[in-house]
Amino acid sequence: MKQKNTKPYSLLIVSILLSGMGTAFAGQPATANTMDFERARWHPSHFKPAIDNATNDQCLSCHQEIIERKVLDESPAGVKASAVLAWYQTLHTYEGPQMTFHQRHLVGPQAKQLMDMKCNTCHQGDDPREEAPIPPDQANQDFTLRKSVNPDTCLMCHGTHPFALMGLPGPWPESRDAFQNNCNLCHAGIRTNRHQVNFLKADAIEEAAKKDGDVCYGCHGGRAWYRIAYPYPRHTWSGAAKEVPEWAAERPTESKPRFLIKQKQAQK
Repeated sequence: MKQKNTKPYSLLIVSILLSGMGTAFAGQPATANTMDFERARWHPSHFKPAIDNATNDQCLSCHQEIIERKVLDESPAGVKASAVLAWYQTLHTYEGPQMTFHQRHLVGPQAKQLMDMKCNTCHQGDDPREEAPIPPDQANQDFTLRKSVNPDTCLMCHGTHPFALMGLPGPWPESRDAFQNNCNLCHAGIRTNRHQVNFLKADAIEEAAKKDGDVCYGCHGGRAWYRIAYPYPRHTWSGAAKEVPEWAAERPTESKPRFLIKQKQAQK
């Protein structure tokens, strides 16, 4: 008896498309003018491993609208954007008119000054076959739902401020005056090996933090989306005590490989 081909027809089509596109578009951006929708959605840059090296120019050649899209001047309910503060504008480190999500992270004044965000810093694939994993990935380690971003990535800059772990008398807005609104009052000698990841400009952050504590607080509780804090890797620093606090006992000592600066990766 002839065995029935159990490979789904859709996956067979995908295999044919990907095999034919792999060399044709290697290293080339997909654009709306060069290919139809189906070829664009299965472009290798949407998948591993090509997405790891995809540039912003390649991504934006098809997705430019995320930069060009603007905040409404007035909401459908009649509220003018110029008359209210967005949640991220409550700290004066964000100045000027309201901006869209992607503009704030890619082309906004603070993004250009302190960040080096790439599209693939957050987006790690857009596989149309992935509607939901079966069985579910409860640990949320290996699966990202289609265009969604792994929440752990957002949490790195949008977690709550862990003032209790830091030994502060209260949340930073309540205790900042006691520390002259200066995070470096303590951190000039504590956990000084910081921000060494490929989506931040470490030197620029350090310089800006000397002038305004909100530069630090903005990403460490000031614009929190979550009620939990990110468990940052405990990078070693000069003068650090050998004894690791109990709350940090299981923390890694280095950032995740894809966030490492290339020079550090090359040294390994």
